Amino acid sequence: MRIQQLQYLEAIAETGSINEAAKRLFISQPSLSQAMKELEKEYHLQLFYRSKAGITLTDGGREFLNYGRGVLDQVNLLDEHFRQDTVRKQQFSVSAQHYAFVVNAFVALVKEIGGSEYNFTLRETQTQGVLDDIQTNKSELGVTYLNGFNQTVMTRLIAEKDLTFTPLFVAQPHVFVGRDNPLTAKSHLSLADLEDYPYLSYEQGDTNSFYFAEEIQSTLPHAKHVQVSDRATIFNLMVGLDGYTISSGIISSDLNDEKIVAIPLDVDDPITLGFLRHKKIELSPTATRYLELLKEHIRHYGFDVAD
Repeated sequence: MRIQQLQYLEAIAETGSINEAAKRLFISQPSLSQAMKELEKEYHLQLFYRSKAGITLTDGGREFLNYGRGVLDQVNLLDEHFRQDTVRKQQFSVSAQHYAFVVNAFVALVKEIGGSEYNFTLRETQTQGVLDDIQTNKSELGVTYLNGFNQTVMTRLIAEKDLTFTPLFVAQPHVFVGRDNPLTAKSHLSLADLEDYPYLSYEQGDTNSFYFAEEIQSTLPHAKHVQVSDRATIFNLMVGLDGYTISSGIISSDLNDEKIVAIPLDVDDPITLGFLRHKKIELSPTATRYLELLKEHIRHYGFDVAD
């Protein structure tokens, strides 16, 4: 294997096309194809699915590239130290449920190490999507939660997918409502206080099991229930419909959440938020730095972060 082959592989993965990657790399298409065939032969591994629609990485190809990017990152560090004419585009991806602190840390990461060229991905997705993205190496890190209700099922799924869950902090349940909602007159809320208001939750697609819900107390009956797919919409409905959802209590005014208020909910159901990673793959320096920034932002909101 040559470093050049890893650079070729990365370019193909980014463009989804041998032809476009060859143009970017300023080499001929046959030469690029041959280099990839040699790499596949050397490791006895199919890296791509090839079709008329383009090229996509196999599961093995994604795992191989993830390791390869670690090698390229080390080469980049070497170049940065001894050469001034070579800068490698930064690569990183994280998948998460819908949490403001995940976005805050992502913004800080891009500002800190993105440089003049980068290719970062933040996926706010369904619970099953977070698990699948880490298993297939679409993302290096995932952020989700465990509590007394979902822990048995989620822990089993995490183990089956060769993942690990590392706790970050424990939060007590809070109700998110619009700033003008009548519920803001109370310093604490009970479940009975919520009965007349629309319940807002994130849809979970085909795996819409209660165990995959992003909201605790999801098995309770709700006379008024609206499901949404993104954080902007759920906030708009909190304001427009006087709706509510239940989450960790972290709200970010830096991300235009100033119209939303978090009120403690009087239920004994602590939420352990943490990160997922693949058990067999070492984290890149970028992923490690993201975790450091994530912990910094969590501490900023007054939470004790697990070591």
